[in-house]
Amino acid sequence: QRQMCIRDRSNTNLTSKNVLQTDLSSKSLGSVNLDKYVIKGGCRLTGEVNISGAKNAAVAILPAVILSDSPCRIENIPDISDVKTLTYILKEMGARVEYLDLHTVEIDPRPIMTDTVSAEIARRIRASYYFIGALLGRCRNAVVPLPGGCNFGVRPIDQHLKGFVALGCDYSLDNGMISVSAQNDLHGANIYLDVVTVGATMNIMLAAVKARGLTVIENAAREPHIVDLANFLNTMGADIRGAGTDTIKIHGVQRLRGVTYSIIPDQIEAGTYMVAAAATGGDVVVKNVTPKHLESISAKLVEMGVTIEEGDDTVRVLCERPLRKCNVKTMPHPGFPTDMQPQITTLLSVAKGTSMVNESVWENNRFKYVDELRRMGAQITVDGKVAIVEGADRLKGAPVRALDLRAGAAMVIAGLVAEGTTQVEDVQYIERGYENIVEKLVELGADIYRMEEPERTLDKIG
Repeated sequence: QRQMCIRDRSNTNLTSKNVLQTDLSSKSLGSVNLDKYVIKGGCRLTGEVNISGAKNAAVAILPAVILSDSPCRIENIPDISDVKTLTYILKEMGARVEYLDLHTVEIDPRPIMTDTVSAEIARRIRASYYFIGALLGRCRNAVVPLPGGCNFGVRPIDQHLKGFVALGCDYSLDNGMISVSAQNDLHGANIYLDVVTVGATMNIMLAAVKARGLTVIENAAREPHIVDLANFLNTMGADIRGAGTDTIKIHGVQRLRGVTYSIIPDQIEAGTYMVAAAATGGDVVVKNVTPKHLESISAKLVEMGVTIEEGDDTVRVLCERPLRKCNVKTMPHPGFPTDMQPQITTLLSVAKGTSMVNESVWENNRFKYVDELRRMGAQITVDGKVAIVEGADRLKGAPVRALDLRAGAAMVIAGLVAEGTTQVEDVQYIERGYENIVEKLVELGADIYRMEEPERTLDKIG
């Protein structure tokens, strides 16, 4: 049965108990403290670091909760700004949101009586578009802002819309809001994605899970967070098969029930600390990981001369020799992840010899951060989608900016290995995806601290 949804947020003032007094106010999300990270380079990272829950899984699973007919408890959520934004959106829509601790949230979607997501906050993150699929599955209508997030390339949603149309929807665009509606009902369909896209794969899954009949997604993305979303939905009572392969089959069901579910570890956060350990000639045990998810990253580090030791849920990274050059090409999973491209490029900038990095997932402006590395002495030339990296003897500290989430992580790695002091500005991008990065690096022996800057509203940030 179709759940009632109306475009009326009169119920969004429902209060929610918040055990930790977590700030989910629009004021807190509509402004940021533009702190800087100040890093004194040259410290060798040693010790252990615990990896948080996967950002890319959490940002799809949280919208998916609205498909349930009873409360869900989500565990191992990362304590990052993107997750806080999504939980605020859910609360604004009328859901009851209760943080049980920093990494556990209980969400009751039953009070939601709207099919609209406000643009004021949602436009700040790419993951807002997952509300389209979730709302279509819940009530056959969705009005959601076009995706925002990091500014490193065009984020088309044409493959999302292709899937929604195949499921029986019409759509229109008005003033930055995308409106998608199934006039009759959602029905299963065969959908071939023209390109491998994580976002479209997950969004179509969300819409199709309660559609009538069988939906087949071909040329589907295979990332670990797609499998995690499918596992979450299946735990709720969905019938999804083939997640993790290029063909996903979804038999529609009538209802989904509330569950308790723990999110997988973050592949990209783990990879970032692995690269940081290698860059500093360190010895770091990265804990709470799925080593198989890290194989493409581990393989490149081994090729560069780094020792990798895998445990059941740990990876030890030990670097005791000069780094060697290697070539990297980003690919859909199980290839080398595009979200690790800035970090590995930074590592290659201090390796012996000439390396080549080929970005095959995003267009060439994902290399915008290279200008920041050049300020630190990196010798990198960009030609279209290829970066030629001449290993430098050393990097030197300088003021740099975090241009996006993963480029910001790359600036931190560069600061850790550079001579002198590096200041990284615009760290709000980094905190979209890395939980307590300063504290975790300090525990590993890094000389890094946060320098506070006056608060400004997000509307003033480019």
